[in-house]
Amino acid sequence: MADTGERAGRAQGCSSRLRRWWKVVPVAIVTCFISLTPANSAWPEPGPTEAVKGTVTDLLYILKELKDPGRFEARRWEIEQVIRHRVHYEDMAKRSLGPSWAQLSDVARREYVGLFVQLLRDALANRMVEYSGERISYLSERRESGFAEVKTRLVGDKVDTFIDFRLLSQDGRWLVYDAVMDGASLVGSYHAQFASIIREASCAQLMERIKAKTLIVKLFEKSGS
Repeated sequence: MADTGERAGRAQGCSSRLRRWWKVVPVAIVTCFISLTPANSAWPEPGPTEAVKGTVTDLLYILKELKDPGRFEARRWEIEQVIRHRVHYEDMAKRSLGPSWAQLSDVARREYVGLFVQLLRDALANRMVEYSGERISYLSERRESGFAEVKTRLVGDKVDTFIDFRLLSQDGRWLVYDAVMDGASLVGSYHAQFASIIREASCAQLMERIKAKTLIVKLFEKSGS
């Protein structure tokens, strides 16, 4: 009886240790796998064409899901997040201002970049609404020294136009820094408009006009007109 009880006790203890071992093994295996996985083995970042496709897809999804006038604040916020994560907006803001950028203080530059993001957000929202029913074809991709150009064609009942997206590589991501529609650069167009206002008035006046423009767009969207 004693021997039988002793053997049962040892078997129970062994079984208990075995259960604890099986609980620990998966954790140990996962920990070992993680420690042996190279730091640079993460999924590769999307290329230029994939980056453009992702940006366009995200914008169209936002406009579709948040098209109700009552959700205009959420729509504006989501579009702005796409710009901040997919667009090199600081570079666009700097180049659109041209030589006047050097005359601004750091505080004024930050204010101007923030206003430019809002201006770009509203422009993108309006254009995407206008072209949301059209079909976009991705024609070609060209890369050179950290820069890339993705050629596309927008076709539909109301439009047939070519748009070339220009991107640069930063920290492993491809960011849009300009778009050329039928030969007209977005940054170039902004630069021409801004330079004209600065010549007639001042850089401070330009920022006031951008503020007024974004306010008008906000009121227009809120009214649901």
